[in-house]
Amino acid sequence: MRAVKNLLVLYTGGTIGMLETPEGLAPAGGFDARMRDHFALMADAPKVQWTLQELNPLLDSANMQQHNWLAMRDAIVQAVEVAGHDGVLVLHGTDTLAYSAAALSFLLLGLPVPVLLTGSMLPAGAPGSDAWGNLCGALQQFEQGVEAGVQLYFHGRLLHGCHASKLRSEAFDAFAALPRHRHSERAAELPAALTYRHPRQPVNLAVVPVFPGLQAAHVQGLLASGVQGVLLECYGSGTGPSDDQALLDTLREARQRGVLLAAISQCPEGDVVFDTYAAGNRLRGTGLVSGGGMTREAALAKMFALLGAGLNVDEAEQWFALELCGER
Repeated sequence: MRAVKNLLVLYTGGTIGMLETPEGLAPAGGFDARMRDHFALMADAPKVQWTLQELNPLLDSANMQQHNWLAMRDAIVQAVEVAGHDGVLVLHGTDTLAYSAAALSFLLLGLPVPVLLTGSMLPAGAPGSDAWGNLCGALQQFEQGVEAGVQLYFHGRLLHGCHASKLRSEAFDAFAALPRHRHSERAAELPAALTYRHPRQPVNLAVVPVFPGLQAAHVQGLLASGVQGVLLECYGSGTGPSDDQALLDTLREARQRGVLLAAISQCPEGDVVFDTYAAGNRLRGTGLVSGGGMTREAALAKMFALLGAGLNVDEAEQWFALELCGER
């Protein structure tokens, strides 16, 4: 752990830099000047040296897509390997902040510098905004020294990039890492295909919550879209409608066709242990791989990173079951 001397601030949009328009708040450029003007008025402004880069286009994070994650990853890698930055702060909207933190955790595996993501619930220009507190707090983390890897900083808390979820839609303490039981064998080493240097491509993924009334036809319709991976959010410890033979057959046939099937718990503090109930065992028998205690954000991001690296379903299953960066 060491203090960062040459920081890149990657501004992707989000509430933190939004300005009012006739249609409501929208992303706006020029945040570099706004930061410098604000810090010039502060007696205790952060001392870390920084350069701001705007991602094009600037986004309301509700519009975040996989190709935007890849653009962030490319900008960060270029900043480190070409421009010589030794840390990166990503300014991001809160709607998908936890998803992007998880995605970058896997897209930047092995990158030897710290990456923090932050944002705000109110724009930087709004009265009583949390924007400057989150921004200055994140910059102070870099001054003090931050470990390499991806983390999320919000409301005075530093959270693991794969553990955070947005729990509240208005309160300033919107993000937390809930206590989910994480138990998994850690990968002995990373293959080259999973490091930050390996190119990725978008992947057709879907999340399906289990609910009373879920039918095989629902899943079949989804599979007909050409989906490459399905994240099934199961009850409790990994159970579902295990006496619905049509649903089980649909899942089994999908796996045999090369679709990656993974399961997480839909409980906010849950984890998948298939052996606890017969219902869980029957679901596992269709080809579901356990996501353990991963959040939806982490599990979806991991599926994207593995399949997007070009791994086949057997390889992706193998690495999905192993811990790569503390996510499980």
